[in-house]
Amino acid sequence: MRAWLVWSVGVLAYIIAVLHRTAFGVSGLAATERFGISPAVLSGFVVLQLVVYAGMQIPAGVLLDRFGSRRMIAAGAVVLAVGQAILATTESLPVAYLARVLVGVGDSLTFISVLRLVPVWFAPRRVPVVSQLTGIFGQIGQILSAVPFVFLLTGPGWTAAYGSAAGLGLLACVLVLAVVRDAPPGKSRETTAAGLREVLAGLGTVWRRPGTKLGFFTHMGTQFSLTTFALMWGVPYLVSAQGLSPAAAGSMLTVSVVTAIAAGPILGVLSGRFPMRRSWLVLGIILAEVAVWTAVVALPGPAPLWLLVVLVVVISVGGPGSMIGFDYARTFNPGTALGTANGIVNIGGFLATLLVVQMMGVVLEQLGGYTFDAFRAAWLLQYPIWIIAILGVLVTRGRARRDMGVAPRSLRTVVRGRIGRERRNEQD
Repeated sequence: MRAWLVWSVGVLAYIIAVLHRTAFGVSGLAATERFGISPAVLSGFVVLQLVVYAGMQIPAGVLLDRFGSRRMIAAGAVVLAVGQAILATTESLPVAYLARVLVGVGDSLTFISVLRLVPVWFAPRRVPVVSQLTGIFGQIGQILSAVPFVFLLTGPGWTAAYGSAAGLGLLACVLVLAVVRDAPPGKSRETTAAGLREVLAGLGTVWRRPGTKLGFFTHMGTQFSLTTFALMWGVPYLVSAQGLSPAAAGSMLTVSVVTAIAAGPILGVLSGRFPMRRSWLVLGIILAEVAVWTAVVALPGPAPLWLLVVLVVVISVGGPGSMIGFDYARTFNPGTALGTANGIVNIGGFLATLLVVQMMGVVLEQLGGYTFDAFRAAWLLQYPIWIIAILGVLVTRGRARRDMGVAPRSLRTVVRGRIGRERRNEQD
């Protein structure tokens, strides 16, 4: 029971961090008016936040290995609150950029710190499912940004919306300090205290492990499309190019979260039961995203509503799908380096996201703004990332298997063995 309480408070802090992360995406049109900026400059806000987030992953992982989850989650909540409080009160573009830098820093400290609590507090057989639940419930923050945050933004206004978000950050800090502990009573937390040279050497060791690279490319290929859609271009695309109302576009984000909640436990169970087949889940998710985006962008005009719903559903499975990358990090790295390994994996999807978000902003500006044709061309920027990720998964999968000294049976062998067992049971 204590484990679930500690985990629940950690997840609450992550939910609030996701709210902070995604709030600017749903307020993009309001930000354009408030700061008088173009699409490229608007995308620069999110790109800056993502650059900071991705750039902080390795330092955050090293600090996590040294100081533990409790301190890191609490510190992240405070930094997020300060960043949102600044954004709530400023109309200066440079100050607003500073605020998003703080949001990126605070966000970077949160997720991997919450994720590290899982293998410490839960039995190994539960770790894949609880890890999936961590990512899934965190996306409730996206609902908070799409519904109550938008309600405050369109009602009381910008200052009230972002001020409320800042208040939630402070609440998260208090609850974390009161409830979260790095390890159960009587179980010491593994720490590493090393100088810069040792840190860099350890970082190189973690990266050279094929399983870490496999997690990196897994996270890259599955997550970036959803994150690009949710953080920045989804709502403007649905409203300006597909003709949906702001309320309908917000409902699509809710569909996204519901899909992730439904898919996550299934992927967690499958990952736990078939660890040697996790890469097939990853490749299947990526190829499904490629297929549905191809169906949408190939249309000469706005897509029917049902196809947009299918699009949101399919790319949303990529959220829990990316959690398989952290499962690889846990499998191939010792506990003392898990924070660093998770940080490296987490870079994958967010590095891809920041590249696509920024380039989409440039393409949209060059092609005339938020038009159907401009968005259709901009979404094509996803395809090179998918190609890189698929090749990365295929190459590093083989190396990781050789590193472990295993050779998984072919699917045909597995099926034949299962059929044979069923026949013997029938004869008995």
